[in-house]
Formats: sequence, structure tokens, C-alpha cells
Amino acid sequence: MMPSGTAVIMAGGKSSRMGFDKQSIKLQGKLLIEQQIQVLQSIFNEIIIVTNRPELYQSFHCIMVTDELKDFGPLGGIHIGLKASSSQFSYFLACDMPNINREYILHMQKIIHDHGKDQQAVITRFGNWLEPFHAFYSKSLIPVIEQAYQERNNKVGSMLEKVKVHYIEEEEARCFSPDWSMFANINTQDDLIKLK
Repeated sequence: MMPSGTAVIMAGGKSSRMGFDKQSIKLQGKLLIEQQIQVLQSIFNEIIIVTNRPELYQSFHCIMVTDELKDFGPLGGIHIGLKASSSQFSYFLACDMPNINREYILHMQKIIHDHGKDQQAVITRFGNWLEPFHAFYSKSLIPVIEQAYQERNNKVGSMLEKVKVHYIEEEEARCFSPDWSMFANINTQDDLIKLK
């Protein structure tokens, strides 16, 4: 099993604030998710897409999966992504995050290499706010998420309180992304217009 050779793109959200399916976001005439895949393929051996519309990605040569834990928000996507992954740790990215920071991913992989046996996730923290994506999660979290599903608690933060997490604090993260843009996502059409 690879230690951290898998990336998972979360593309199964409801996109309620956007008004249309975020999976169809285009920048410079090209699907954002296709641009993400191209960057991630330079780092990872395996790309998984969590989606409720697998027909969109037939030509992308990625593994496609759909939530097993239905209507469970991001934790449902993290769960099935970890189950499908051939790596102990998998990198998770939302399909509406345009600014992948390659150096930060490599930094997190080094943390996993150095401390992975003692941790179940590598998460960035902004004060008390957690950044659940642009993050790594371990396969050991699968039963923890399934227990949370039984308890109907779909908060990522609540799950992380129960496990061993390596937190990267804001000051360290800003060395890689001073303007915090690596965590930016496109939630509304205004966000998309500003980005374009």
C-alpha cells in the first residue's frame, strides 16, 4: 500500500449556493476539475473522483465512486474516497478549489512520512477554524466515520476531535500561501466572476 499516493476530488455536493452544478465550472474554456486532475497527476499515482455523475468523467482515466453513506455531507465523500484508495493516506480537494498548491502538498506528504504512524489526518488550522480540504486523511478513519454516521453527526470537526491529527497552524501555512488563496473555493456566481 502506498503511504500517500492518492488524491481524491470531492465533486458530489449539492451546489445550492452556486445555482448550477459546480462540476461544470469552466475557467479559460476548460473544466476546472480537468485542470485539477492535470496538476494532481504530476504528484499522485491515483486520482479518485467522488461524484453523483460519473458519466461526466468517462474520458479522464480516474477512479469514480459514489457515496455509500447517503446524505452525510463531506464525511460521506471522505468515507468512500478512503475506502476506494490504495494508499494509507489520501489527499482531499473540493472540485471548486482552483488554487492547488503543489509545494504545500509536498510539505504535508513529508509530515506524513515523518509522523504518519502517529497521526490519522493532516489538517490546516486558522485560529479555531479548520480547513477540511487541501488536507490528508488516513484509512484508519473509515470506522470512525461509520460510527459518526450511526450517530448522525456529520460534522468533520466533531470527527477530528476523536482522532489523532497533525494540525498545521496558520503561520506555517501562510509561508506557502500568504494570501490563503490555496483554500479559496467558488461558492457563488459572484465568486466565479471575480476569479475570471
